[in-house]
Amino acid sequence: MKLFTYYQYEKVRKGERELKIGIDKIGFYTPQYYVDMNKLAVARNVEPEKFTIGIGQDEMAVAPITQDPVTLAANAALQILDDEAREKIDFVMFGTESGIDHSKSAGVYVHQLLGLKPNARTIELKQACYGATAAIQLAKGHIALNPESKVLVLASDIARYGINTPGEVTQGAGAVALIISADPRIMVLDDASAYLTKDIMDFWRPTYSDVAFVDGKYSNEQYLEFFGHVWDEYKEKTGLTIADFEAICYHLPYTKMGLKALRTILDEGSVDVQERLKENYQISTLYSRKVGNIYTASLYLSLLSLLEQKELEAGSRIGLFSYGSGAVGEFFSGILQPNYRDFLKIDHHTNLFNNRTELSVSKYEEIFEESLPTDGSSVDLDTTNDPAPICLTGIKEHMRQYTNKNK
Repeated sequence: MKLFTYYQYEKVRKGERELKIGIDKIGFYTPQYYVDMNKLAVARNVEPEKFTIGIGQDEMAVAPITQDPVTLAANAALQILDDEAREKIDFVMFGTESGIDHSKSAGVYVHQLLGLKPNARTIELKQACYGATAAIQLAKGHIALNPESKVLVLASDIARYGINTPGEVTQGAGAVALIISADPRIMVLDDASAYLTKDIMDFWRPTYSDVAFVDGKYSNEQYLEFFGHVWDEYKEKTGLTIADFEAICYHLPYTKMGLKALRTILDEGSVDVQERLKENYQISTLYSRKVGNIYTASLYLSLLSLLEQKELEAGSRIGLFSYGSGAVGEFFSGILQPNYRDFLKIDHHTNLFNNRTELSVSKYEEIFEESLPTDGSSVDLDTTNDPAPICLTGIKEHMRQYTNKNK
């Protein structure tokens, strides 16, 4: 059973074509450095299986000082932009919880670095790891009113908890960029969704702190509670069941977390459905196991991993669970389009992973402790060893300086 909104009903009654809106392109970027979680576990006097099996992480991306949320997002977007996209993008939405300025949107920097047209709106959205999902939902509304437009949604974060802290194993760095448009070539996003907001303190980062605070046990409990709530509401709204989904992708603060949520609903399906969802879930975690937690981008890295690492049939329905501590949760879904794999950047992302450099634990700690000045002084950064096209080159008179090596 499919439930129609009044707007959809009126279009069907009048014989008008229903506007399909969704993901037209996806780009991803992660820094060139990573640390092996087995070696980090040994250095922390922890059994490696606690990290690789208990948490579900194999590697953790490490950002050099020449990469920040702006450059990560710009590098992710660079690979999916062409002349048509640059002409039609009239809205840039930047979801992050690693903002670099209390006033200026990180998206404005990216807008300039990518050479987008001036007559475009640009904003930044914040609600922990939910920010990019909020951006996508807003983008759908913009496209509904302006079908010829495209929206660039950026999800970019550097997760930091500190050296030798309980949250260290769930750090990471990276960004996902999505172009949202009418008649998308990768995935059409359904209109129906279910969402929930509650004022809770499971994870937060005060403005005076450069690391987050988290109540890990409570946050895990709330993640599961939010998922259960929005999943039940989504089923009631749409009439869909677990059998209607080829896969469900989750926000992944660490890859074992999503599996805990999936397990809470598996008994709603047959053995075949359970096996399908478990298999596709593991495929959706492959990229995150190499990168770690990237907050607003984690759900969409999960989706990208699934789409690039398995050939799914057109028409398959993919569920998406977004959770941002504090907290907002949402469940929605999308339908894969014919030949969607033709519009993915599989080779590019494969090379990105293959060309990374492993750091020793001591070198990782050294890079982690590097920081930009906070006293107003200027600094020049050497980008020679950073292979990324777009880099942070320093700070001058309180202003961050960026370069696009391709220009």
